[in-house]
Amino acid sequence: MTAVVVLILRLALAALLYAFLWQVMHTLWREFKGQSTFLLSQKMPGIFVSAQTEDSAALQFHFRQPEILIGRSVNCDISLKDETLSARHARLSFHHGQWWLEDLNSTNGTFLNNDPVKVPAVIITGDQFKCGNTLFSLRIESGRETLPHPVQNEIGDQS
Repeated sequence: MTAVVVLILRLALAALLYAFLWQVMHTLWREFKGQSTFLLSQKMPGIFVSAQTEDSAALQFHFRQPEILIGRSVNCDISLKDETLSARHARLSFHHGQWWLEDLNSTNGTFLNNDPVKVPAVIITGDQFKCGNTLFSLRIESGRETLPHPVQNEIGDQS
């Protein structure tokens, strides 16, 4: 008689244990799905950058990467032949859900809407900044846009 009671108790405890484990796994799965939905909604918006130098036509750039380097160096994402630009003059970066502009200790400084950039600053659509003798205009994608044609990804290269 006691063996039957012990067997029934063991089966009941095993069923409770499996029910508990299923509830934990179900809760973790829901949390995982919620986090993935949140992360997908936080996708980085692309950015359009227009560069106007004193001696050339405006150049249009479009980026979907989290960091953009601006300077004279050919290793920069926006490489311009402006002698007043430093080799690595400024950086545009996307973090904390916003685009930021940062001066990289350039010789001639970076100016956002005519104010010197001393610390990284949040930028928005319509902002203008100046590096050397080049004036840059910004437009951040809203996510529902398509690329205007043509857009130059490198000087003289249209896509």
